[in-house]
Amino acid sequence: MSAKVIEGKRIAQEIREEIRQETERLKERGIVPGLAVVLVGGDPASAVYVGNKEKTCKEMGFHSEVHRLPEETTQEQLLAVVADLNRNDAVHGILVQLPLPKHIAEKAVIDAIAVEKDVDGFSPQSTGNLVIGDESLLPCTPAGIIELIRRAGVDPAGKHAVVIGRSNIVGKPVAMLLLRENATVTICHSRTENMEAIASQADILVVAIGKPKAIGRRYVKPGAIVIDVGVNRLESGKLAGDVDYDECLDVAGAITPVPGGVGPMTIAMLMQNTLKAAKRKAGV
Repeated sequence: MSAKVIEGKRIAQEIREEIRQETERLKERGIVPGLAVVLVGGDPASAVYVGNKEKTCKEMGFHSEVHRLPEETTQEQLLAVVADLNRNDAVHGILVQLPLPKHIAEKAVIDAIAVEKDVDGFSPQSTGNLVIGDESLLPCTPAGIIELIRRAGVDPAGKHAVVIGRSNIVGKPVAMLLLRENATVTICHSRTENMEAIASQADILVVAIGKPKAIGRRYVKPGAIVIDVGVNRLESGKLAGDVDYDECLDVAGAITPVPGGVGPMTIAMLMQNTLKAAKRKAGV
């Protein structure tokens, strides 16, 4: 029996429509969510990502600012831009597009973003709030994963969730969010022994390792929910996830495709974080 395909693209569009409608209602009260994106240098992929965010902001009815800075921008100059945006009342969310040029310390820039405007959820304070369970703006991709699981009709409570990958951007925070959802969580990584045996016990399997088709059917418990975070470009030019989708399709109960699974959720959750930040500032 073939797995249910979790259509992230469709779910993300549903969320975006919910955000757009709520933004319309907020505008009637004089509240306009605002997102500022800062791009340093001319990395082509980053330019595409920033353009997509700018376009989505306009679709949502947000106030949108894009600050495009030259490659030679100093760290001090970038920090000054961030400081100005921290003080800007029209901006509720600040996102500095990564990666930054090598002469700029990413951590120093992320740390400088006001926590109430940290819509990426990457700052130490946001991370600390996530771990101890305090209210915070959640990292977009992990939050999108939880939303995909919920909207697939799965309650993580009491389930065994296995996360393969321990990055600060996906692996660790999604493990924390699954704990919040009352799942029992195991994290596997490059030093894990018997990973296949551990993964094959998972009711929910989240894979974020950056290796194309590394996880095959032997890692998947029959009927498990498989969330594939990886996006890898093959020599053929096609995109592939970290999970061998075709091989796992008839084992899993539900699975995300690549592309069209987790990816579209990230920008939807960025918009949701910006909306949430605007509502908090207005006391709504």
